Amino acid sequence: MKINPRKLKISLSLKIILGMILGLGFGIFSVTFGLANFVSNWIAPIGEIFVRLLKMLAIPIILTSMIKGIYDLRTVKGLKKIAISVISFYLITTIIAVSIGVIFAIGLKPGEVFPEDKQQLLIQKYSEKSNENPIEKQKPLQFLVDIVPDNIFSASSKNSSMLQIIFFSVLTGIAILSLKEEKTKSVRLFIDSANDIVLKLVEIIMSFAPLGVFALIAGVICYISGESTDGTIALLKSLGFYAGCVILGLLTLILIIYPIILKLFSKINIKYFFKGILPAQLTAFSTSSSAATLPVTKKCVDQNLNTDQRISSFVLPIGATVNMDGTSLYQAVAAVFIAQVFGMDLGIMELLTIILTATLASIGAAAVPGAGMIILLIVLNSVNIPAEGLALIFAVDRPLDMLRTTVNITGDSVCAVTMNRYFKDTLGV
Repeated sequence: MKINPRKLKISLSLKIILGMILGLGFGIFSVTFGLANFVSNWIAPIGEIFVRLLKMLAIPIILTSMIKGIYDLRTVKGLKKIAISVISFYLITTIIAVSIGVIFAIGLKPGEVFPEDKQQLLIQKYSEKSNENPIEKQKPLQFLVDIVPDNIFSASSKNSSMLQIIFFSVLTGIAILSLKEEKTKSVRLFIDSANDIVLKLVEIIMSFAPLGVFALIAGVICYISGESTDGTIALLKSLGFYAGCVILGLLTLILIIYPIILKLFSKINIKYFFKGILPAQLTAFSTSSSAATLPVTKKCVDQNLNTDQRISSFVLPIGATVNMDGTSLYQAVAAVFIAQVFGMDLGIMELLTIILTATLASIGAAAVPGAGMIILLIVLNSVNIPAEGLALIFAVDRPLDMLRTTVNITGDSVCAVTMNRYFKDTLGV
C-alpha cells in the first residue's frame, strides 16, 4: 500500500507547537546535563536571528498593509455611510479590547510571578537596550507632538518610531482615497504588489518559525534556569499566569462585551448568534487566520444569521484587516507582562501609548498566522520594551493565537449583524 506524502504533511501550527515542546524539553535536558553554555553559544543565536527577521518586516508591513487597507475602503461606492459606521465600530471595540487587556495585566500582574533573582538577570542583560531611549518627563501634549514625524525617512529607519510611521501611512491612505482612482492607479498597483511581497516574506519567515521557536525557548530556559531546573518551573508558572490573563480577557470580550453589543444594538438572540457562527469559530481556531476563515464567516453570517450579502461583503473583508480585538487585547497583556518581567514601571503615558499603538497597528494588519507577533513588536518598540522579551511568550503564543483569532472573527460577525439592522433597508441597489 502506497502512502501519499501529501497526507502526511504537518501543518505550520503543529510544527510550531512541536518546536515549542522540543525546545522546552531540550532546554531542560541541557540544564540538567550541563549543556547550557552550548545552547547559549550555538542554539540561542538562531532564535535571535528569527526575532530580527520579524523586526525587519515591522515597518514594511505598516506602510503597505495600512495604506492599502485605507484606500480599499471605497471599493463599494454605495456604502459611504456604512463605511464610517463600520470603521467607528471596529475602532471602538478595539480600544475596549486593548483597555481590558491593560486593566487585567495591571491588576493581575502576571509578570511579577517571575522570580525576582531571574528578573534581575534579564534586567542586567538588556539594561542597555531598554535604556537606549529613556522616557523622560514630558509636556502634556508632547505625546501628540511625537506622533507627527519631522522626517519620514528618519522615522522609517527606527523601529522605535512606529507611531510616526502609522501616522504617515494613515495620511497617505486618506490622500490616495481622496483622489480620483485613475490618478492613483499606478500607486495603487505598486502598493498592492508591495503588500503581496511583504505578505510572502511573512510566509517565508514563518516557515522558519518552528526552528526559531525551538531555539528561543531552549535559549531562554537555559539562561533563566542557570544550573537549576527550579528556574524552569518558575518560568512555566509565570507563563501559565500570563496565558490565563490573556484567556480571561478574551473570555470577557466574547462572553460579556459582545453579548452586550448584540443585545443593545443588533437585537439578535445571543444563543442564535453564537450557534450561527460556530462553524466559523471552529475554522478560525484551527487555522489561526481571519483571512482563511473569511469564506466560512461570510457563509455563516449570510445563511445562518440572515444578513444582507451587500453588507457582509463590505463589513467582513474590512474586519479581517482592521478588526483585531483578540489580537489587540493579547498585545496589551503581553506588552505589560514583558515590561513587568524586565522590571519596567509603565506610567499613564506609556499605557496610553500601548493602547493607541495596539489600536492603530491592528489596522491593516495581515490576517495571517504570525502577523500578530510582528504587531506586538511595534507595540513593544513604542514604549522601549526590549523585543527580546518575545522569547518569553513564544511558548504559549500558538494556542493563544488560535483563541484570539476566534475572538477576531466573532467581533467581525457582531459588526455585520449590527450594521445589518441599521443599513439593510437604506442601501441602494
